[in-house]
Amino acid sequence: MSSPSAPTPLRLSGVTVHYGTRLALHEVSLTVRPGEFVALAGPNGSGKTTLLRAVLGFLAPDAGTVELFGRPVDSLSVLERARSVAWVPQGESPRDDVRLFDYVLYGRYPYHGPLDAETAADHAIARRVLTEVGLDDRSEDGILSLSGGERQRAILGRALAQTAPLLLLDEPTSHLDIGHQLDLLSRVRTLTEGGQVTVVAALHDLNLAARFADRIVVLSRGRRVADGAPADVISEELLARVWGVVADLRRDPRTGAPYLLPSHLVPPPAPPGALLDKGTVHVVGGGGAGGPYLRALSDAGYRVTAGALHLLDSDLEVAESLGALTAVEVPFAPIGEEARQRLRALLNNATAVVVAPFPVGPSNLPNLQEVRRALGRVPVLLVRRAPGQNWDFTGGAARALEEELRKHGAREIDGVSEMLAVLASADVRTPSQ
Repeated sequence: MSSPSAPTPLRLSGVTVHYGTRLALHEVSLTVRPGEFVALAGPNGSGKTTLLRAVLGFLAPDAGTVELFGRPVDSLSVLERARSVAWVPQGESPRDDVRLFDYVLYGRYPYHGPLDAETAADHAIARRVLTEVGLDDRSEDGILSLSGGERQRAILGRALAQTAPLLLLDEPTSHLDIGHQLDLLSRVRTLTEGGQVTVVAALHDLNLAARFADRIVVLSRGRRVADGAPADVISEELLARVWGVVADLRRDPRTGAPYLLPSHLVPPPAPPGALLDKGTVHVVGGGGAGGPYLRALSDAGYRVTAGALHLLDSDLEVAESLGALTAVEVPFAPIGEEARQRLRALLNNATAVVVAPFPVGPSNLPNLQEVRRALGRVPVLLVRRAPGQNWDFTGGAARALEEELRKHGAREIDGVSEMLAVLASADVRTPSQ
């Protein structure tokens, strides 16, 4: 790693950028430490490229400051910037079929006057860079003769020839097959391991970001909504909230790194801003009992999760139509350990729990058992059952569990309206990032 006294490669403080009337970045602050590999993630239009262009000084923020190695970027000359930061833009396509060795030498332009010839030191740097990107055997070939993956490595090589301590990449893996994506990012990762180069890369693929980056910064609608180590940032909730995609979170058994398996798109979102302001409410239901509560919560702007539910249950259909994360078991089977662990994870991520008046049998009794575990950590709202309703098919175990919930802090409510009133008066907002 770099010395603790090394200057900070990049610092953004309250950066706001507009394109006309459109807000592209809103008060974004970010500090990148020496030797880090930081991935910028977010959907199209989230502000990733705008942030990189502000770092390069290609556009001036409407508010806030950008510093490169402790100096305001707008105080640096073009050559000073080129010696500080190298840039691999999105979708660069060389037009002339120049010799690859000469193309890489273009990266040495910040160190020479317009009429100066390259030196022996420049040639040595070009040869070293070509070896680093695995193209030393193609140095005499024209760049247009290279494959797409090779050409992207050549563009990276030209940037590395600048020998700048900060490297910015904008979607460097776009249009590459998975093999070339892994190859390119592995090479970039190696550059940071000695602490001599700091990397900030805009990446679409969260799984690639989690695999290679030290840190992931997520942008949404121009705002920074998450920032941290991959294990702390990657979540099903994040993918649903920012990308509008429902996914399952898994972990690589070899490395423990998180990765997401996308499932389907989230339906149209709640009212604008609601998903950033309100918490997540988990609904325990079944047999249609939970549907009205799921719909009302979603309409009010809460994120909802549900389960454990059996496949083909009407409450599961409602939950999936709302894009809710769920714990699911196969039809008619007892809730097994895998579904129970999934339910436990959803309850742990909830800021409130609503227990609908669902019929309880031996197969779904674990739902009440897991809600009991959540008591004291989050508000639990227990919907009062209609008098004379026949609902306990466990020989009294379910009735005893509900009574235990009441005795230990669960609040009884009479329906949807009271649920919304209680939640509105309680602190169930998601902690800010």
